[in-house]
Amino acid sequence: MTNGDVAVMDVKALELQHVLQIYRRQPVVFERGRGIRLFDDKGRAYLDFVSGIGVASLGHAHPGLAKALADQASTLMHTSNLYFHPLQGELAARLSALTGLDAAFFCNSGTEAVEACLKFARRYWHTRGEQSRTKFVAFRHAFHGRTYGSLSVTWDSHYRLPFEPLVPGVTFVDVDGPTAQGAVAVIDAAIRDDVAAVIVEPIQGEGGVRTISPDVAAAISAACRRKGTLLIADEVQTGSGRTGTFIHSRTLGLEPDLIALGKALGGGVPIGAALLSRKVADALTPGDHGTTYGGNLLACRAALVFLDALDEGLLDSIRRVSQHLFAQLHALAARHRSSIVAVRGAGLLAGLDLNRDATSVVSAALDNGLLVNRTANTVVRLLPPYIVTETDVDEAIGVLDAVL
Repeated sequence: MTNGDVAVMDVKALELQHVLQIYRRQPVVFERGRGIRLFDDKGRAYLDFVSGIGVASLGHAHPGLAKALADQASTLMHTSNLYFHPLQGELAARLSALTGLDAAFFCNSGTEAVEACLKFARRYWHTRGEQSRTKFVAFRHAFHGRTYGSLSVTWDSHYRLPFEPLVPGVTFVDVDGPTAQGAVAVIDAAIRDDVAAVIVEPIQGEGGVRTISPDVAAAISAACRRKGTLLIADEVQTGSGRTGTFIHSRTLGLEPDLIALGKALGGGVPIGAALLSRKVADALTPGDHGTTYGGNLLACRAALVFLDALDEGLLDSIRRVSQHLFAQLHALAARHRSSIVAVRGAGLLAGLDLNRDATSVVSAALDNGLLVNRTANTVVRLLPPYIVTETDVDEAIGVLDAVL
């Protein structure tokens, strides 16, 4: 047994004894990273096309981010929201300009941002004196998080059943029917006068990298306008530039009243944000919601470094590399017609839908130095850092080609 094997066994044994066993971990221990690569305890390099489930947007050990965090940590990290500090307002203003919404609430994760959006939607109707508007409409294949509110609008029974009863009044709409007219009909039937908000992911990441169709997007928008229902866009995975635009919902014609952001926004530092339109923001009063850590100086500083990187050409790079990525994925699918059912996604969020469970492909890719992950059982999901290059893409496709 090598020293590396001993280290792995020690890590596993320690976790088995002291860490809650709710994760199925891959059999690898990572100790450091640089750029788009991670290195395990034996020094072996892996091409990272998971990026911490879409979090490490600037790659690993990004020099500018590391320097900014060290500087902030040596200056001031946290004061709580009892006081002002110079970074929250700056970050909120920049997110407002990028999303078209007027106010930001900062928290620590995407699921907290979704939870805040659900609460803010309920509070909006309560302020207006329409206390009966408490229900939500969500969609088949939706995944919005694991807190009670976000879990309540998550579709998969695997996540839901052990924790029921959940927040009542959620209707799940199936828009995978054979016709656009059928999808419009079920959306119209679901969005009634007692619905506070509709919540939708522009691309359902955990649900199999499924993009909602233009017909569905148009039907959601029309029904929300007709009923005055609020629209929440869950952009935790698709937002913050992942698809080549800062938020993806507007590329589909959606005009959300609230947007949930997380994952990529902090470049690896935990941060979430709920963005609100002015009419929703004006319905909130002090004490309606809160957080101890949310919007601290360290998280805000990280997000500002990330936004600076987007401004300095990273979005253009995402769009360019995305074209190469999807061209290569479609070519891969053509070579493996017997295995690959579909290629889905946008920007640097891609899914290969297989005709079988994807676990063996993910494991074989790991053995060959490539990190990808499995979602919706049959889908191999690719979420590389935003700094990925065409050369990195070619290397990843080469591994998948060999594995398949």
